Amino acid sequence: MAKILRFLFFTLIVRTVVLFVLGLNVRHRERLPKQGRAIVVANHNSHLDTLVLMTLLPLKLLPKVQPVAAADYFLRNKLLAWFVLNIIGILPMKRTRANRAEDPLAPIEAALNQGHILIFFPEGSRGEAEQLTDFKTGIAHLAERCPDVPVIPVYLHGLGKALPKGEGLLVPFFCDVFIGEALTWTGDRLGYMKLLGDTMHKLAAEGQFPAWE
Repeated sequence: MAKILRFLFFTLIVRTVVLFVLGLNVRHRERLPKQGRAIVVANHNSHLDTLVLMTLLPLKLLPKVQPVAAADYFLRNKLLAWFVLNIIGILPMKRTRANRAEDPLAPIEAALNQGHILIFFPEGSRGEAEQLTDFKTGIAHLAERCPDVPVIPVYLHGLGKALPKGEGLLVPFFCDVFIGEALTWTGDRLGYMKLLGDTMHKLAAEGQFPAWE
């Protein structure tokens, strides 16, 4: 039943909102993964980010797509937990370790080994609209452990205005999506983080957008 509800939710509700209420201009769509194993990495300004990224992928891949999300935020009550686990399909990740032996990346690595496509937000929590903040190094640790998994950087513009952090009312707003070429492991974490950061800034500059007022 949950699989059917998830399919209907994305087919009838999410795709309708994304395609007809927001309106998207997607550039370099051909760079998106056509199968798993893969990681889609994006900036994070809105709860819409996840839904938009999931609609960019073919519907046939939906059973394999999982956004990586903070367990302490999304599993804080039973109703929300059921919805995000069964309908959105998140892969919950603990942001703090119970002990040093605990490996927070183990479930993510396991999902990749099962052929999944993961959506990852290296900034962690949502930031201010159209403001890139420093990426956390978890993505570099993951790339090091899974060097054969392509990491596709995506820059999202406008979603932070359509549904800003802390707001519950969707504002129709034209949004842009810039998809970069897949990145490969560089051999060191510092170099990898610089490559990812530089790539994301180049994608952001591609739109030549004026600063938000």
